[in-house]
Amino acid sequence: MSTIDGLPAHVLLVHFIVVVAPLVATLEIVAALWPAARSRLVWLIVVLAVLTTVLTPVTTDAGEWLEDRLGASDAIRTHADRGDWMIYFSVAMLVVALLLAALHLRENRLDTSTPLRVAVAVLAVVIGVATMVQIYRIGESGARAVWGDQVSSQPLPIRADQGILPLRV
Repeated sequence: MSTIDGLPAHVLLVHFIVVVAPLVATLEIVAALWPAARSRLVWLIVVLAVLTTVLTPVTTDAGEWLEDRLGASDAIRTHADRGDWMIYFSVAMLVVALLLAALHLRENRLDTSTPLRVAVAVLAVVIGVATMVQIYRIGESGARAVWGDQVSSQPLPIRADQGILPLRV
């Protein structure tokens, strides 16, 4: 995939991953720790985890296409290397989602052992937190690759020749 409506596909697809991966991680943690939430959210979690797992390689492939056109600076290489690891986090979240679904189905049929529930909860928390940290690391390195030091902490002065006049009170 290269472009969507003239924009690099990676720039658009990455927003899905940035929003949905932490959402899945958070929902998995909540569902693992709170059985009432699990019974209501488990199938939504599975669908979102599958979608994230499918779109992660599409997003990284689109990123590689963009990298080939931008040239590989150190910042872009760092971002690409971190982004390449996201598939492992997506697959891990999918595994947790499937475990939550299995746990949910077992709970409806028979009494589920406490050690099993605890194991799934620990796995959900560890993978969920690790995924959110990785999303931050990927996003931070991507922002540095794009923006570098271009943004000032002070706003630019407004000039009349830009067609914007300062508002006076």
